[in-house]
Amino acid sequence: MKNYISLSILILTVAFTACKEEKKASEGPTQMEHVMAVHDEVMPKMSAIGKLVGELKAKVDTTETGQQYATAMKDLQDAHAAMMDWMQNFGNRFDHEEILQGKELSEQKQVWLNEEEEKVMALKEQINGSIESAESLLAKGE
Repeated sequence: MKNYISLSILILTVAFTACKEEKKASEGPTQMEHVMAVHDEVMPKMSAIGKLVGELKAKVDTTETGQQYATAMKDLQDAHAAMMDWMQNFGNRFDHEEILQGKELSEQKQVWLNEEEEKVMALKEQINGSIESAESLLAKGE
């Protein structure tokens, strides 16, 4: 009888866990996963920013066109700095388990996550916009 009860508890635990995982998978990405997906989308662009800054730097001078290159270079550098600042601040607000393992957030941390989602979306626009502007400017100058 004791083995039957233990087996029943084990089966219920496995079934409950499986249902919970199935439910989680069908709900789609969590807000944290969405924030991290945006980060993961724009993070590889940091190397493109560095490359573009190098190309623009060589063209900066005192002419009007040269100043356009300087402005585009500064926009890229600002976008890069904003990404680094966002990552540091995000890491200060959330721990590894909350970010990568879906640990439940406190009420305050949920408020912070809402803020961080807005920030990372604005950051994405800043990064993409600065890259597009720099590439367009460089294409005109060739």
